[in-house]
Amino acid sequence: MVKIRLQRFGAHKAPRYRIVAADSRSPRDGKFLEILGTYNPCTEPATVTLDAEKVNKWLACGAQPTETVKHILDINNIKTTK
Repeated sequence: MVKIRLQRFGAHKAPRYRIVAADSRSPRDGKFLEILGTYNPCTEPATVTLDAEKVNKWLACGAQPTETVKHILDINNIKTTK
């Protein structure tokens, strides 16, 4: 099963995240299928960059977003339900 989830990178105590499509069995910072965007919670307001076409492609293929990613997608007006 493919999940759309966050992958942590960045310095100690300064997290940044990639929004990736990854196999649900792979570790959080392990292999992924494709980078869909980035999320930086350390800025005010939080910075999000997304490739909406890629996200919609993965959602159409049946990928399931995690709760956090679902919230980020809702804020950016990307529908996660049919």
